[in-house]
Amino acid sequence: MNAHTNRTRWAVLAAAGALAAALTVGAGSPALATTPSVAASAAASPSALPPLDPAALRGALAQRPAADVSAAFLRVTGSAGSFEGASAESGMRVDPHGRFRIGSISKVFTTTVVLQLAGEGRIDLDGAVRQYLPDFPYASVTVGQLLNHTSGLPGGSNVPWGDGTTGWFAEHRFDSFTPEEVLATMAGQPLGFTPGSAQQYNGMNTFVAGLIVEKVTGHRYADELRDRIVRPLGLHDTSLPDADDPRLRHPATRPYLAVPDADGGSHRVDVTEQSPWPWAEGGMISSAPDLERFMTALFRGRLLPPAQQELLFTVPAVSMAGHGSHCPDGTACMSTGLERLTAGGIVVWGKTGSRPGSTSGVFATRDLAREVVYSVDPTALNGAETPYLLGLLTTAYGLGSKG
Repeated sequence: MNAHTNRTRWAVLAAAGALAAALTVGAGSPALATTPSVAASAAASPSALPPLDPAALRGALAQRPAADVSAAFLRVTGSAGSFEGASAESGMRVDPHGRFRIGSISKVFTTTVVLQLAGEGRIDLDGAVRQYLPDFPYASVTVGQLLNHTSGLPGGSNVPWGDGTTGWFAEHRFDSFTPEEVLATMAGQPLGFTPGSAQQYNGMNTFVAGLIVEKVTGHRYADELRDRIVRPLGLHDTSLPDADDPRLRHPATRPYLAVPDADGGSHRVDVTEQSPWPWAEGGMISSAPDLERFMTALFRGRLLPPAQQELLFTVPAVSMAGHGSHCPDGTACMSTGLERLTAGGIVVWGKTGSRPGSTSGVFATRDLAREVVYSVDPTALNGAETPYLLGLLTTAYGLGSKG
């Protein structure tokens, strides 16, 4: 089948894991760190935030590594102050209110839809996935374990989908395939661990979750997303395109990949348009203002009943699986839908996302005193943009001068 390379897919996901690794540092460091995997209270406590420093933020943006990142923008909002800024190559236009591919931030939307259905009594989070998808190959996996990445599902790494290079993706960026085809790559593989006993970040979980939504509602997942979240919140820049629709209207930037030439040089390939095949796991498009609006509504309890709302801010008390790297301190850092990071008494919740040519993230303190949305355009697939992202986040949360 024509499909995105598995190696490329996991290389892009690894960039998000590399960011988490960079954020996991020792006490007293200026960086954010993943917290121990313990249940967190849903109650919001005041954030001990340093004052917002616009000059420092402009300086952090200006540190953009020209060889690795073609453009970047940052939006900070909340009761503790606001900021908006950008950095880009000469002649490149940046619209901080434009649209971009949000990658795995899509998982937060999908989880929210599943939790809504759970609140309506239509999905049992403790029920087996087979209750909804009878042909699902792993009998012991529950719906809730999909959402907090404790399912142990394999990653489908036994299928060679290309060589993982920028050249391969540039040539195949319009390839698309169905969620069923993605999940078929797990065929014949055992679970990585006993479900519920550990945590391992895995996009396969969210593909399954999207199919459960479709089975329970009888509607396309994209339609449920639109009717339950996008339209009620007025998210005019947010959508989940069909897999064969590569368009990106009103883009924030024009991301490109550097493709090596035979003579040792390279040429640019614009990847603004590409297949949004990752679907419920990572195929969505949004904008910084829309992501801010969505997260604000989510954190304030406008989208979920109290019982499901609490799950957003509860991290399972398990270790990371041995082959995991998303929470590299060895303990779980993901809740049902979000990721928790902390340093210097400041706790933030949110999610990173990556697609070739675009890496983004949205994080906020529980009380919404400070909410940060960033998007950068890496020109490779090796995670070289990670130190730059780390600098943006630590500066945005006022941690750059600590240590």
